[in-house]
Amino acid sequence: MQRRNLWASVVFVSFVALLASYAQQAQEDYLDVFTVQVKPEKRAEFDSIAKKMVAANRQNNGDAWITMETVYGPSDRVTFLSTRHSYAEIEKASGEFFGAIQKTYGKAATDKLFQDFSQCIVSSRGELRRRRWDLGSSRPSDAAGLAKLVGESRWLRTTVVHVRPGQVAAFEGLLQDIKAAREKDASSPPLLVSQAVAGQEGTVFYVTTLQSSMAGFDGIPPLQKVLGDEGYAKFLKSNVDTVADSETIISRFLPALSNAPQEIAAASPDYWTPKADAPVNAKAKAAKSPAVNASEKTKMTEEKKEQ
Repeated sequence: MQRRNLWASVVFVSFVALLASYAQQAQEDYLDVFTVQVKPEKRAEFDSIAKKMVAANRQNNGDAWITMETVYGPSDRVTFLSTRHSYAEIEKASGEFFGAIQKTYGKAATDKLFQDFSQCIVSSRGELRRRRWDLGSSRPSDAAGLAKLVGESRWLRTTVVHVRPGQVAAFEGLLQDIKAAREKDASSPPLLVSQAVAGQEGTVFYVTTLQSSMAGFDGIPPLQKVLGDEGYAKFLKSNVDTVADSETIISRFLPALSNAPQEIAAASPDYWTPKADAPVNAKAKAAKSPAVNASEKTKMTEEKKEQ
């Protein structure tokens, strides 16, 4: 009886530890994503507006996000991405974002800023993705390691996968096979997986690798080598049955349009916090000198000399 109680205690402690591990992983459970297609002729104006938003949020401790643009894929597509712990945090962060901008520029100027922003884009999409830690591989063991990975990266390669209806479990099985094979090699770079939970049609997964340079992608072994011939043949067969379509894009971070979280910026401060002009406070009523044309200026100078 005593031994049975001991084993029960061990099992209970292990179960509590497992729950604690899951709770820690859930601390960055969602990706709040906003993607816009910018008009090519408006790109400079768009960047200028985005920088004003960044400056205001930095100045007033508003929301934090990282920004990237698609380099191989649709041109002038810009994505703003934030991590969230919960749905409640999404609402809170939205208020902090708009509040920081309005505090800096005032309501009228803020409204005009967003009107100008809308004039710069063709379309936009808001999307919420859930991080699938269970399907990724070789990822950092804690939040600090993940922040360091992102902070030291400059490029992302993402495969967007649209899964056929009724085939989600089968596709997850494919990712589990890839995970098991990749984690046998300690040198395999992290593979991050997320799944759309709002803002997309159907079931969509995102499989991403990050690198500090484009050259880093050269070192990633092809899937056939990772799985072996037999495993790769199984993957190809299952892929036909489970995947409706997929697209691979390569993007780069845009630090000047980002207000990176502190833990990410700390990994590479010079990169993530480039020097920028201080935001203009539209509510400040600074006195301005009247304009003086060249002829009047010359006349005033001559009169001063005569005195």
